Amino acid sequence: METYKKVWANCLQVIKENVNKDAYDTWFAPIIPSRLIDNVLTIEVPTSFFYEYLEEHFIDLLRKTLRKELGNTAKLEYSVKVVSGAPTLTYPAQNRPDLRNRPILPYPGTQDEPKIMNPFAIPGLKKLEIDPQLNPNYNFANFVEGECNSLARSAGLTIVANPGKTAFNPMFIYGDSGLGKTHLAQAIGIEIKEEHPDKIVIYVDARKFESQYIDAAINKNKVNDFLYFYQMMDVLIIDDVHEFAGKTKTQNTFFHIFNHLHQMGKQLILTSDKPPVELQGMEQRLLSRFKCGLFTELKTPDLATRISILRKKIYNDGIVISDEVIEYLASNITNNIRELEGALVSLLAQSTLIKKEITIELAAEMLDKLVNIAKKDISIDEIKKTVCEYFEMTIDKLLSMSRKREIVLVRQIAMYLSKNYTKYSSAQIGDQIGNKDHTTVLHACKTVQNLIDTDKSFKKTMQDIEKKLLGY
Repeated sequence: METYKKVWANCLQVIKENVNKDAYDTWFAPIIPSRLIDNVLTIEVPTSFFYEYLEEHFIDLLRKTLRKELGNTAKLEYSVKVVSGAPTLTYPAQNRPDLRNRPILPYPGTQDEPKIMNPFAIPGLKKLEIDPQLNPNYNFANFVEGECNSLARSAGLTIVANPGKTAFNPMFIYGDSGLGKTHLAQAIGIEIKEEHPDKIVIYVDARKFESQYIDAAINKNKVNDFLYFYQMMDVLIIDDVHEFAGKTKTQNTFFHIFNHLHQMGKQLILTSDKPPVELQGMEQRLLSRFKCGLFTELKTPDLATRISILRKKIYNDGIVISDEVIEYLASNITNNIRELEGALVSLLAQSTLIKKEITIELAAEMLDKLVNIAKKDISIDEIKKTVCEYFEMTIDKLLSMSRKREIVLVRQIAMYLSKNYTKYSSAQIGDQIGNKDHTTVLHACKTVQNLIDTDKSFKKTMQDIEKKLLGY
């Protein structure tokens, strides 16, 4: 028996004694050992999701078991075949970019031990080792572009080419929770590190920044050190800057950091749930700084973008899900990318644990537990009736082959509402509204969503129709 097979067989004996039968059969029995090189055991797992689940729930057990067999230098590596014919993914990934910042001297021209506080590391090193706090998964390759984010993404790539030297400084990204602000901000930071390895990049959310400031001001009396630390950055990314609202001293400190970096041609990237003009409890001098660069909104993704996001996630996880299920998820979770991806993870977990194929029925059962889709009981006939009454149009006209602009728009509105308020697929909606195909329905949804995003009068019209439809 080859050494790697014997090592894994011994590991399984220990694992079997420490987990229940269902967990063992689900998560360990499908694993196949493939090689043992330089004390690194590689095991093949079915999907990336499988790998992520093992890392989250069983990594301590795996680590201890493997070290028992091979000693303290033992390491584990996962191999995943994404799809047939595609290259194998290996975790830990071998080609991930090196995001580490270069060590820097606390004071130029000295070799003394640092006298300033590094909020992200244990002091005492001769040089400050500053962790950029960037998540390698939040890169541009995993960021799905759509009309909802194309401007912000393009601006981010412009910054990457020449950080701190473009008109996009600061870059202020705003939008509702779960639309990808953190992902985009970190993607810009990651790309800058790849293109400009010598740049000192750091990401910090506003709450952590505030807690560090309080720690410096109250517990250690080192506000000047705190200021100096952040003023050494080449790229500063502050997430959820709206959290500074009402916190005068934190705002004052950040103002000085902002001013220094901006004047020195360093890049600032800020995210917020609101545009600068709507931020309450913020000093005007700080708001004026926010407005001096580019502020760009991440909007709610349309159906096509939501489908693309799911397909990207599914491909990365190395699984196969039907277009019908993908469209069902994207149609029922409309406002939040985070919820959309979370629903997919829950669906994968359910399918894996109960050993069931991923179907529309399983997806519906899962969504009933995760999100409120009670409003999806409305029928297409009700939607057609409500829309026609609002626009004083007959249903026959709505369903006709007429290409008159006003009739086409009303037909598109009916399709859009049907997509948002029923459980039917695009093809089924098209059959019931003018005998159109599914691509016509997708185009209608995109057209109506664009009008909602750009025309306040049309948005008010849609809100009025929805109120009539929902009965309030």
